[in-house]
Formats: sequence, C-alpha cells, structure tokens
Amino acid sequence: MSARKDNAPFLRMVATFSGIAFRGMPVAMWINVIMSFAHSTSWALLLPAQQVLFDAVADAVTARATLVVTLLPLAVFLGANLLTQIFNGVANFLAGMMFEKSAGVFSHIIHQKAARVDPICFEDPAHLDDINKAREGIANVMQFLFLVLLGFAFYGLFFAIVGAYLYTLKPMLVWSLLIIFIPMALMQAIRSATFSKLEDMAAPARRKMEYYEKCVSDREFFKETRLLGGVKYFTGLYKDSLLLLNRKTWQAESRTTLIELGMRALTMVGYVIILIMLVSALIAGEITVGAFAAVFGSLGMLFSIMEEVVCRHVGEMSKNFGKLKNLYRFLNLPERVGSGRQSQGPLRDTVDHLAAHGVSLKAASFRYPGAERDALERVSLDILPGETIAIVGENGSGKSTLVRLLCGLYLPTEGDVQIGGASTRALSPAMAFASLSGVFQKFQRYKMTLGENIELSGREAQGDGKSQVASGGRSALQDAAHKADLDIASDSFPEGFDTMLAREFDGVDLSGGQWQRVAIARGFYRAHGVIVLDEPTAAIDPIEETRVYESFAQMSSGKTAIIVTHRLGSARIADRIAVMDKGRLIDIGTHDQLMERGGVYADMYAAQAKWYVKD
Repeated sequence: MSARKDNAPFLRMVATFSGIAFRGMPVAMWINVIMSFAHSTSWALLLPAQQVLFDAVADAVTARATLVVTLLPLAVFLGANLLTQIFNGVANFLAGMMFEKSAGVFSHIIHQKAARVDPICFEDPAHLDDINKAREGIANVMQFLFLVLLGFAFYGLFFAIVGAYLYTLKPMLVWSLLIIFIPMALMQAIRSATFSKLEDMAAPARRKMEYYEKCVSDREFFKETRLLGGVKYFTGLYKDSLLLLNRKTWQAESRTTLIELGMRALTMVGYVIILIMLVSALIAGEITVGAFAAVFGSLGMLFSIMEEVVCRHVGEMSKNFGKLKNLYRFLNLPERVGSGRQSQGPLRDTVDHLAAHGVSLKAASFRYPGAERDALERVSLDILPGETIAIVGENGSGKSTLVRLLCGLYLPTEGDVQIGGASTRALSPAMAFASLSGVFQKFQRYKMTLGENIELSGREAQGDGKSQVASGGRSALQDAAHKADLDIASDSFPEGFDTMLAREFDGVDLSGGQWQRVAIARGFYRAHGVIVLDEPTAAIDPIEETRVYESFAQMSSGKTAIIVTHRLGSARIADRIAVMDKGRLIDIGTHDQLMERGGVYADMYAAQAKWYVKD
C-alpha cells in the first residue's frame, strides 16, 4: 500500500505533528509558545512607541513642550528595543534546541510506525519510497511546526496589533498591506505545488542513489564489488541517478524563480502605494508628523518581516511541503492490528497454549504486491503439535513464502492460516509471533557481544529489557549455545559471552559457519512452542549440517518444528516431509513413503545422492 494515495489536509498535518512534538518535548514547546507571544508583543509595541517619541520630539522642536517631556517616551522606546533583542536571542536559542531534539522524537515515531505496518508492505517498492520520503520529512517537520508556531503566536499577534494601530491612523493602510502579502502568498503556493511533484519523482531516484553508494563503499558490499571490478559500474549508476535528480531540481528552481520575480514586482507596487497614501494623509492633516515618521520608518521593518514570513519561512516550507505530506501520509498508513484475543498472562502461557494447537493452512493462497500470479496456490497443511515437518522443493517453489505465512508474518490473499487455533487475520502481530522462534538463511550479524547477539531474541520475554549476561544469568545462554554446537571455550571467543563480534568496535570477526551457529543459538534462546529453521545451515558442510539437525530434532522433542532445507538428506529427520513445486503442495509423507511413491521428491533425492556417492 502506498502512502501517496492518501490526502494530507493542512490542518490535520498541523494537529498530528504538533501532538507528537508536544508529547515528545512538552516543556520546550510550551516555553516557545509563551516566548513567541512575548516576543511578538515587544515588536508590535515599537510602532506606537516610535510615534509617541517622534511626536514628543516634534513638540519640543516647535517649543510646544520641554525637552524633558521627551525622556519618558525615549525610555519606553529604548526599553521596548531592549526587550525585543532579549526575546529574540532566547527564541533563537530555543529554536536551535528544539530542532535538534525533534529529529530524535520524530525518528522514534517513524521506527515505531514501521514496526506496526503490515510486513507485506515491505515487498512493495512504492512503500519503500514512502519510508524514504518520510525520513526526508523529519529534517523539515520542526521547521514546519516552528513556522506554524511563528504564524500563530508571533506573526499573527504582531500583525493583529500593527493592523489595529494602522487602522486607527487610516483604514486604507490596512488594506494596502494585502497588496504586499497576496503576490507573495500566491508565489509560495506555486512553489509548494512544484516541489511536491519534484519530491514524488525524487524519492525513487534518491533511494537508488543511496543503494549504489552502498555498493561502492559499504562494508557489506565493497570486497566483492572491488574484487569483481564493479566499482566503476556502480559509480556510473550513482552519477546517473544524481544527474537526474539535479536536472529535475534545476527545472523546478528555474521555473519558480521566474514566477518569484514577477510577484516581487507586484509587491513593490504595493509598497509605493502605501508611501503615497502616507504622504497624502500627512498633507491632509489626517495623521501627525510622529505617526508619519513612525510608519514611514517602520515600513522597511514591516516589509522585511512580511518578506521573512512569506519568502523565507513559507518559501522554505512550500519547497519541502511534499516531504512533510509524505511524512504525514506514512504516519497514517493502516496498521496491522488483530481484533482477536490478546494474551493477558505471561509469555510462557501464550507459548504453551499456541504450541498445544499447532499450525494449519486452509486452502491458503498468496500473491506478492504487483505480481501477476500467486506465489502460493491453495495450500492446505496441518502441522500437528509436537511434530517436526520439513518443507522441500526447488528454488522458487514457494518454500520461503509458505514459511512466512506459517509464521503469521504475511496474511494469505485467500484462504486462512491458523496459529494455535486462531486465524492470523484476527491475531495482532505480537500475539502471532509470541510462540514462535526462527533461524533464517539471511540472519543478522549484530555488532554486539556474543551474549547480546544470542539473548536479543529473549528480551521481550524478560520484560525489563535488561541483559541476562550483565546480571549473571548465563545458564540459558549456555544451554542455547550448546544446542547450536557453539564452542564458547574456543579461541574464537577470548572473552566468552562478553566477546565483541565486530572488528569496528575492537572485537573479533567470525566465519560464516560460526555466525550461523550464533543465529541458531539465538533461535533456541527464545521461549517458543514452534520453531522455524529456514535453511539456516547454508554455510555449514553437509556432515555438520546433519549433526546440527539431528541434535535439533532431539532437543525439539515435544515442540512443533518446521525445517526448510534444500538438502534432502537433512529432511529425513522430520516426521513428515512436504514437497513444494511452483507454489503448490504436491506431496507429503515420511521419507520412506515419498521414496516408495517416486515422483518429484524421489527424483530430487536421487539427484542429490550422486553428489556423495563415489564411482
């Protein structure tokens, strides 16, 4: 699902972003509101203070008053100026602090939202673009809120006071200010529309550019990229993406700049009209010399403030408004929240309950976003409590997709999947995953200590998030390591479970096989009733793999286990073997039963057996 299909009403954006900011940093936000009101009032009072001062000076010059009379207006004027500068400094300090803190607040919100969005969205390129756009919006959201705050608490109050003052002098002066404001506002509306379209185009290009940069410089890629001579190729792709992005940006900038020149000419016309009206009013005796001098002297300030509001603040916001809309839309993406029962007891109770009911597929089909055909087609399968089942098949047969449905990670397009007797459509993701543990082929190599790498899967059950390693509870870690055949006493782990597994942090690096054992230990460490092994032993030789699976089968006694493997010799440990082909479940039975029937499984087994039989 793409966020771009949704609307982003301005007032709802303000309400959403303001709510996040006030919840994330309430003290700073309220202080900023109060300071903005005080700052605005001090600026607005400068204009009548100038009039009083100039009228007092004019009376002193014409001998209608003594020079001493001017001291009080002068003191008021200087005091207002001093307060303005103090409030200005405090406001700038608070703004800088809030800009820094808001980045963390909104980043946290985005991460929380991404965790709640339906996982299938991550198979949709449009959704990945939305995440990229949302991250870009973080850099501009506080500027947006700051502008809204300025518009309401500073500029709104300022122009209300100044407008009321000008109205008392000559009502037409108020209307003439609109001649300055309207062209500027129209210009920024055009900028907003132009750069919103630019952002829709820029997100996929920017995502490609970031990926190509990784291919050249990221540690995960650079060894293979350099060894195979791909640096120049990826650098070229990076430059092409960058040039496309720059060209589109230049077109948008040049168009809006020409429009801006025309609007500024109209604004200058309004400025001249105000000057003519002031001179006419002074000659006609409608305003005093002090009022004329105050307004005339403040026109530059009023013009610069209005230009700052519309051109600088609104201009920057309109340029980045597309990113803000994308952030808002992303935050309002529908979340996958089950309507079924929620566990009120300990995780252990949930594990035991779900494990006692097994996992079932009822004519389940699944199609990836944008795909032309189903990846799974009407698969029905009952995995009994305590049963070990192996899923085998050629590459592209649908094994991994089937596992994702069995885990409740994806919801079926048609049919139903039940975990512990409850449909995954009715379970919240947290409830669906509560009894599950897994080890996958593409496991993560976290740059943390060995103990932290393993116990990561159990932090949710610990509740307080504290490390068992730090608190001395190592028995569960040792048990998980033993199940994964991970030798903690070897030279590979000089500090045992406290060994840092990252050279970047003064630690050690492990071989692929050792990392796989760490991942397997991580899967065993988590309290589970159902465990999934999705080809986790690809970097281990077949003999060691067989030993790992045999050990796994023994230690999984009484628990439901799902094994996905392309090595059929390892599948023999399962109670039953499910054979997948082109998204369909074509056969199921024990190893002996499948071999007796012949067919796809027997052919695959015979073909692989040749790898290990000498002539």
